[in-house]
Amino acid sequence: MAKTRKFAELLQTQIRHEFTAAQQYIALAVWFDARDLPRLAKRFYRQSIEERNHALAMVRYLLDRDEPVAIPGSDEVRNDFSSVHEAIELAVTQERAVTADIEAMAKAARLEEDYLGEQFVHWFLKEQVEEVAEMSTLLTVVERAGGNLFEVENHLFREAATEVADAPDMPPVAGGKL
Repeated sequence: MAKTRKFAELLQTQIRHEFTAAQQYIALAVWFDARDLPRLAKRFYRQSIEERNHALAMVRYLLDRDEPVAIPGSDEVRNDFSSVHEAIELAVTQERAVTADIEAMAKAARLEEDYLGEQFVHWFLKEQVEEVAEMSTLLTVVERAGGNLFEVENHLFREAATEVADAPDMPPVAGGKL
């Protein structure tokens, strides 16, 4: 077990980050909901569940590897924003930070020659490419809408018609995926 300590520690820390991201996305969803932006709200309520599932996939992995697991609280979240742009910008920044964290976990697994850990984190690396791209695109749509939030809502409505189901190769989630 000593061989995988750094990777396991980073994974435990990442569980906190994922739960914090879930809470932050709920805060964003509620902020959008309070401003009668149902598509943006729905997008972030759903994103919150996805982050929760990521955290619990990490929990499941640690349990399966007989590593100790402690369920952390979450860090503080931001609840007020001056604009939709500022709110989405926070989401982009958050996803980029998570990407750096996942990359650090992959590096630790490789340095420790923890091939199972490296294989596990591979899915999250792929997921982060998608997460950053989707949030960046949403920010671009907000910028191009030039303050016309109806256009942003319409964009999300159109996108919802072509949504793809969750990735079938996602690692198992402790307690089951929501």
